[in-house]
Amino acid sequence: MSGVLVTGGTGTTGKTLVQVLRSAGVQARAASRNPAAADPDAIRFDWNDPSTYGPALDGMDRVFLLPPVESVDPLPLVEPFLRQAQRAGIRRLVMLGSAIVLPNAPSAVEMAAQVRAQPGGVVLRASGFMQNFLRPHPLAENIHRLGEIRTAAGDGELGWVDARDVAASAAALLADPGVDAQSDHLITGPHGMSYPQAAQIITAQTGRQVRVEHATEEEQAAAYRASGMPTEFADALAAVERGIMEGREDQVSTAVLDLTGRPPRAFAAFVSAHAEEWTQQGPNSSDGRSSGNHAKSAVGRHTM
Repeated sequence: MSGVLVTGGTGTTGKTLVQVLRSAGVQARAASRNPAAADPDAIRFDWNDPSTYGPALDGMDRVFLLPPVESVDPLPLVEPFLRQAQRAGIRRLVMLGSAIVLPNAPSAVEMAAQVRAQPGGVVLRASGFMQNFLRPHPLAENIHRLGEIRTAAGDGELGWVDARDVAASAAALLADPGVDAQSDHLITGPHGMSYPQAAQIITAQTGRQVRVEHATEEEQAAAYRASGMPTEFADALAAVERGIMEGREDQVSTAVLDLTGRPPRAFAAFVSAHAEEWTQQGPNSSDGRSSGNHAKSAVGRHTM
């Protein structure tokens, strides 16, 4: 037996990847903490329960690896899995990482190095997901309820990418384990885009007025903590937004085109396809102000 183990198989990228692989006739095992009972090839997988690793890997020869989210130190959980995957004879391992490395998170760099050292190891470093502008992501909830994007990123740009293009890029690498591949790919959309530019595009295409509320790094960190985010992670995300403001994350690549044979989707096309998301205003939108309990940013918490 051979096939692809898709960790995070019910998430935004993983669910799409499973569909793409199965449509191409590739066995794809969807692994998650709460596997769908209706899916005969779904299996329970929990980073905090190493006993789930073996059954998930059994019979598979390829892996799509989604590390634990909202962690500045994922390596202690991922490292034992990598060792087990190598013992299981995995021939291609594709990890979905982030193009943005959180401050004070050196283990993310080490984790990527360990993946690249695996047989057939590939790291996809994805930029911010366009899907973060869709509910139930907190960024989208603020837009829906308040017509507001709150950010400490200023006018800094990010190469926002559609998660479907990330999944297609991963599928191109996983469908055939014999395909030659370089060990690292920066996955972005076709151009950089700031939050003010995103607000302008949503407003122009949907008629929903969306404004940007600028915050300091300290204010943004406090807002993240107020939303329930762990302090260390909240501070790291706020620092990431400062990096965006300073232009450190303004990167664009041709990787989607190189891997899939077609260009990545632009944000304007994404908004057009999901226009109904913003055409109905939330119950608190009339006052134009938020309650102060601002939710998590799209920057550091991709909807993978």
